[in-house]
Amino acid sequence: MIKMSGASLVIGSTGLIGKKLIFELAKKDSEVIAIARRSISNLPENVSLLDINFDDFLENGSLPSCDHIYICLGTTIKKAGSQSEFKKVDFDYCVTFAKKAREVGATKISMISSVGASPFTNNFYLKIKGEVEEEIKKIDFQVINIFRPSLLLGHRDESRFLEKIGQNLSSFLNLFLIGSLRKYRSIKASNVAYCMANYEQSGGVRYLYFDDFNNNY
Repeated sequence: MIKMSGASLVIGSTGLIGKKLIFELAKKDSEVIAIARRSISNLPENVSLLDINFDDFLENGSLPSCDHIYICLGTTIKKAGSQSEFKKVDFDYCVTFAKKAREVGATKISMISSVGASPFTNNFYLKIKGEVEEEIKKIDFQVINIFRPSLLLGHRDESRFLEKIGQNLSSFLNLFLIGSLRKYRSIKASNVAYCMANYEQSGGVRYLYFDDFNNNY
């Protein structure tokens, strides 16, 4: 049975960052609820799995009460099949989960976005990321942490061809990304997950980038 208070809730628990995050949170939090659309094996004892249909949830779902919601949802236009389906995952799902978490008592939210996210860009991917950030900021969470990594390094269950090429070149390219361009450096997904689990602030909105992900909190 899922306990109903003080829990950490992770949305997107089977993704590159999400599946690492639940294990990081399990080391420090008494209860973690992993929300996913498929099963997850070998979960720590203090992690509960809530397997749901996201489309049904958009209509009439409710969440267990929690203190902190972590949103690690994300897809690609290729995987989603269209821009509208991409927006449903990266905008509709994310905003709906955030609002429903706030309704049941969450005061803190941490979410994965992307470096370069802006509602004013012509890049569709980054535009949606920017729009979801702005929408989340309208919800009255006491703490909003927005994580903006560049290319993520790590093994994915699905193949992303261009991302794989980028990963192979990342060590070389990082050498040229200095100064204000450091935030565009590739980063291990495990570093981002560790930062999400351990970063704390007293209130307000905070954006986190490459250098933040390499700190030991």
